[in-house]
Amino acid sequence: MAKKGTVQHVNIGISDKDRRKISEGLSRLLADTYTLYLKTHNFHWNVTGPMFNTLHLMFETQYTELATAVDAIAERIRALGEFAPGSYREFGKLSSIPEAEGVPSAEDMIRQLVEGQEAVVRTARAIFPAVDAANDEPTADLLTQRMQTHEKTAWMLRSLLA
Repeated sequence: MAKKGTVQHVNIGISDKDRRKISEGLSRLLADTYTLYLKTHNFHWNVTGPMFNTLHLMFETQYTELATAVDAIAERIRALGEFAPGSYREFGKLSSIPEAEGVPSAEDMIRQLVEGQEAVVRTARAIFPAVDAANDEPTADLLTQRMQTHEKTAWMLRSLLA
């Protein structure tokens, strides 16, 4: 993570090393969440076919929720005393979610969003060992909420493919 200026020392009962490690994980989560936000918004704009109205509205609900999540994740990184990534370049380096190629069919959009939702869950889950070791309950709470949301959304999207 690039440093931008000086941050006043943070003394919240979590060591500097642990705060940096957790923030690095949260930065990957932020990048995945933002990338999924962009993909979902893109699909909202470009979906076609017999399920247009259902998917258009569903994708809007999902990207709106993701926009709120991006802010919560970035603010947690800042509360830990680190700077949040905020450029396409940084997100591209940190994200595990590939960009969509062209305009996929509605069914392929759903599949890609299932994969994206599940990728965010895996990224969040990977941060837990560092969070648990540091007794960082606020981050654990954030991660738990994110995982619940993404698991439920993945299930709902998968249900459309049955």
